[in-house]
Amino acid sequence: MPAETAAGTPIATARPRAGWALLASELSVLFRRLRTWAMLIALAAVPILIAVAVKLSSRPATPGRGPLFLDRITQNGLFVAVTALVVCVPLFLPLTIGVVAGDTIAGEANLGTLRYLLLAPAGRIRLLLVKYAGTIAFCCAATATVAASGALAGVVLFPVGPVTLLSGDTVSVGESALRTMLIAAYITVSLMGLGAIGLLISTFTDAPVGAMAATIVLSVTSQVLDNLPQLDWLHPWLFSHHWLGFADLLRQPIAWTSFGENALLQSAYIAVCGAAAYAKFLNKDVLS
Repeated sequence: MPAETAAGTPIATARPRAGWALLASELSVLFRRLRTWAMLIALAAVPILIAVAVKLSSRPATPGRGPLFLDRITQNGLFVAVTALVVCVPLFLPLTIGVVAGDTIAGEANLGTLRYLLLAPAGRIRLLLVKYAGTIAFCCAATATVAASGALAGVVLFPVGPVTLLSGDTVSVGESALRTMLIAAYITVSLMGLGAIGLLISTFTDAPVGAMAATIVLSVTSQVLDNLPQLDWLHPWLFSHHWLGFADLLRQPIAWTSFGENALLQSAYIAVCGAAAYAKFLNKDVLS
């Protein structure tokens, strides 16, 4: 006979249910926080500010100056979303991901709720998976917010029509919207490695602010190192190396090489940091 809980439910059945309940609770808490909505609103404001600035400017944007595709916004409002994503990738998106990922375990320890979470039949490994799933959910929400806000601002303020790709081909509005979603998906995958790094750092401390700051600093450091030609040998191993490599998604036909390389690199970071986080968390003395 299988072992049963006090309520009479087999433990093998109770644990998966506890895991799903914990995930639902994590997502509910995450997206009910004022801090989460403040970050999403700030991200949504970036493409709006870009669109308004271009609209009110008396001088056309000079090709080659400013963010990529900035000079194309006045010709087609659909480029607002892509330009905003380019602007947000180096700092704004990593900053928000660092805040969420750094708070995963350290935040619970700081509030004194980590011990109670571990009393559930979900166990430590499921708790780590749930916390990381919440980080991924925020990654999706953050990039989708920037893309959706940019698309809306572009449609309202600028003419919209068929888009000329980097390869010189022209695609319909529907296909260009699909490619914008692919770029958002590419960036979401890019940020998953950073989320795993933040989760790992969060297991080492009970101070969430320190974990957040360390994650953000590592993000900036990786990008700085990626721009030093003297460290060419290191660039392919940096988690930020492919963050802006989505240009192939704006060509006809789409080349999936950069997407695959980026996904492989982020998967390696997820695997290594996830294993290290589990090893640390498994032996962590939870006192609060």
